Amino acid sequence: MPVGVHAATDQPELIFQSGFEGTTTIVPGDKTDAITGSDPALLLSDWLMLQTDGMIGTVCVNYTGGTPNQRYAKVVPEPGKPTNRVLQFWLNDFWRADGNQAKARVQVEFYGIKGGFKEFYQSIRVYLSEDFNVLKTYPKAINWCTLAEFWNNEWWIEGERHGFRVTLGVGKPSAAGSELNFILNAENPGQKEVWAGNNPTIKVPVGQWFTLEYYFKEGDRSTGRFWMAITPESGRPQVVFDIHNITYMNEDPAPNGVTGYNPMKLYTSQELVSHVKAQGKTLQVLWDDLKLWKNKRPE
Repeated sequence: MPVGVHAATDQPELIFQSGFEGTTTIVPGDKTDAITGSDPALLLSDWLMLQTDGMIGTVCVNYTGGTPNQRYAKVVPEPGKPTNRVLQFWLNDFWRADGNQAKARVQVEFYGIKGGFKEFYQSIRVYLSEDFNVLKTYPKAINWCTLAEFWNNEWWIEGERHGFRVTLGVGKPSAAGSELNFILNAENPGQKEVWAGNNPTIKVPVGQWFTLEYYFKEGDRSTGRFWMAITPESGRPQVVFDIHNITYMNEDPAPNGVTGYNPMKLYTSQELVSHVKAQGKTLQVLWDDLKLWKNKRPE
């Protein structure tokens, strides 16, 4: 069990994992790409079973537009370690997406979660390429470069009036030259901010692997919680956020858990991706060793 984590009342139960080995692959589709296959060395690693066992309704890669020469997700050998396979997100341009807005996105979707996740814990290894250093020269503060997103009711669903979103991303508190840090915020419909977290004391690891762990608990202002920690490779765990606040829309008469989320995401603005491209660089994220649990909590 990772440092800083203990069992809930019930024993921690791993409900899915993937190291992107074996037959795991991305299958291109019309509007979305499918994730299929499994790791022969791992139990609970079959991507198709996530949907067919009734736990999650939709599992896919979505870009909401664009073409493969602008963005893609692929399972590839890890650079410098070809015996290990990883999921690669590659993003070098923007396009007109939903709402006719110019932006750039690659995301894995876990949508239509049956019964909603009232409480869950996930870990994943992450590698932000050296090209992320170009963000330090962006001439403005950065408040939009998303790595994960959590929906306690998706507000784009027709008739849904109680949508609530928690967004985790990479940010920069001031203009060019400042370091990158993690940013976190929660919003009601209309992108009305409910609470926010900003931790400039812990820098975002760039050009090295780190393990990202987070915990979500549905609750009101006294019982809700969002916790997140990172462990750089060969380093010590660092708690980045431990927010005790509401994790559903406060007007929701019957909160029903996280019904959809993006465990892996790279989503940003036209301006930011254009800045990176102008320097001859490309935003790339590698992902590995995804694990999803229930009955596991941070201390």
